[in-house]
Amino acid sequence: MVHVVVAVIKPHRLEEVKDALKEVGINGLTMSEVKGFGRQGGHTETYRGAEYTIDLIPKVKIEVICDSADTDKVIDAIGAAARTGKIGDGKVWAFPIDRLVRIRTAERDTEAL
Repeated sequence: MVHVVVAVIKPHRLEEVKDALKEVGINGLTMSEVKGFGRQGGHTETYRGAEYTIDLIPKVKIEVICDSADTDKVIDAIGAAARTGKIGDGKVWAFPIDRLVRIRTAERDTEAL
């Protein structure tokens, strides 16, 4: 069986997360720049003397497809590399993939990894 692990992290921790995933044998990932908010809500900034609120904080979303046996290892690697100990570090979650097909070769499931 195959799982997808999704993480939303602070943008400046991306390189550390990529390095940690390489160390545990992950050869690829998908990254998207996203915006969102959690418990920190947002923050205020001042521009040309006017204060305004930024409700949506820039984040990076990482998606990794892995063998189900490696899911905990991937989650732990992402968590350790992304952790700063400050609010807004992000979240990691995983869910099973029903079908996976490599388009080029038509390989399926774990062979498609």
